[in-house]
Amino acid sequence: MLAASCALAQMSAFPRPNYFREVFSQPHADVRLQDPVHLSDYVTGGHLELSLKQYLGLVMSNNTDVGIQMLSLETPRNAITRALGTWDPIASATFSDTRSSAPSVTSLAGASNTISLSQPANFSFTQILPSGTQYTVGFAASKNSTNSAFATLNPYISSGLSVAIAQPLLRNRGYFMNHINLMLARSRFRVSEYTLRSQLLQILSSAEEAYWDVIQSRENLRVAQSARKLAEDSLKLSQQELELGALSPLDIYNPQQQLATADLAVSQAQFALQQTENALRKQIAADLDPDVRKLPIELTESVEAIVTPATTDVEQELAKALQTRPDLKAAIQTLDADDLGIRQAKNEILPSLTLTANYQTQGIGGIYYPNSATLIGGTAQAIAPVPGGFGDALTQLFGFGYPVYSFGLNLSLPIRSHAAVADMADALVQKRRDSLVIRNTQQQVRLSILNAVSNVQSSMQSVKLALVAKDFATKYLDAENQKYQLGIDPMQFVLQAQNSLTQAESNVVQAQVGLRRNLLNLLTQTGELLDERGVVVQ
Repeated sequence: MLAASCALAQMSAFPRPNYFREVFSQPHADVRLQDPVHLSDYVTGGHLELSLKQYLGLVMSNNTDVGIQMLSLETPRNAITRALGTWDPIASATFSDTRSSAPSVTSLAGASNTISLSQPANFSFTQILPSGTQYTVGFAASKNSTNSAFATLNPYISSGLSVAIAQPLLRNRGYFMNHINLMLARSRFRVSEYTLRSQLLQILSSAEEAYWDVIQSRENLRVAQSARKLAEDSLKLSQQELELGALSPLDIYNPQQQLATADLAVSQAQFALQQTENALRKQIAADLDPDVRKLPIELTESVEAIVTPATTDVEQELAKALQTRPDLKAAIQTLDADDLGIRQAKNEILPSLTLTANYQTQGIGGIYYPNSATLIGGTAQAIAPVPGGFGDALTQLFGFGYPVYSFGLNLSLPIRSHAAVADMADALVQKRRDSLVIRNTQQQVRLSILNAVSNVQSSMQSVKLALVAKDFATKYLDAENQKYQLGIDPMQFVLQAQNSLTQAESNVVQAQVGLRRNLLNLLTQTGELLDERGVVVQ
């Protein structure tokens, strides 16, 4: 809100009515943060129910990190406005009133005690044109009065109109050179846009990771509860056999220990789920809403296997990344700014040669006193003054009867400019450095794509093998249960089979969630995540 108020103060130009209200009013520096939005839209049955799409929509609307990153564009956007200030016109006015009194030291002073009054006023308007031409239009007026008897115009009023033009011929010459700062600001703004998109991509990736953290914790809790149910059933069966005398009292400790271990696993899974849910609430700012932060969270996405191609084309994914990755686009965009910087440094090396032209016209007016007295016919008779004033000065001014013309060339020739040469060298080194950064970024992109594709393929294979292992673990437990019921194997083998099934189910969950994570990572590395999730950056 503060930035918006400051920008608004520069929108109206003098003498529009809003100019004074906007410029002289105090900016509203109070920052009011918006409360989280749309959370209540997903509350059903006392639960906060969210699909992945709905969750990511809340992240983009409420996430504090997203809000911070969105503000990162304001400074480079203001830099564009600042660069436009080069061509802002400036109007100035001065007025002074000087009254002086001094004793006369000569009879030519016209009075024993000279008293004078001077009231000059100056008005000017100056502006630099996009071509680099600077012009100044000035108007000056002055009123001077004195008590000297020798003054023929008293008060004496003068006026003058001047037009001055200065045109650079070498340094800062032409439209391009005078727009370099503006072009640099716009180029850096585009870099900031790509950087913002890159930051949002990372934030969205982390937010989706938090979503799958909750899913994985939820599934781990389900697996732990299932294992506890098996351990509890085994303990009940062992207790019945102990009561019937079919089981030795020494053999009851194993199923009891199995149940205690299962209880511990359930407790740990519950706390892990609570922690991941708290992290997810922070992602959507639900922790700031007292009515929503206490509600249970129900996520609707499933971790079942995803239908994906058997293989992923590495070169195709790499081509997508090289075309889409915002960090790579930002690095390439910096070369444009480097080229402008080189041109700017070259401009500073040139001598400064300026063509100047000036035109002035002037006029005077006032009450005319021919003499204080003139001898006529041997007697002294006073002569009446001739009236006059500011109108006479303006008449002469715009009659252009007293013009002054001037033309000139101003040359500033640096014999040696170490600073300008060093700036040029720095600009060339900066472009070479940025070119190497682009190459390094491309190499990093290729490596990250290779790893991401490899991880996706590995996860797909892990899901298949984990499902097969789970199927065998289920059959193994069924076989051990049958053997135990037939009295062939002791309870210890059943408990081992239960542990194997629990581990197999946990491996399936990890493999399925791992596949989701690796697919997410692939979209992040190719730069497609924002588009795939329907996020539009405005």
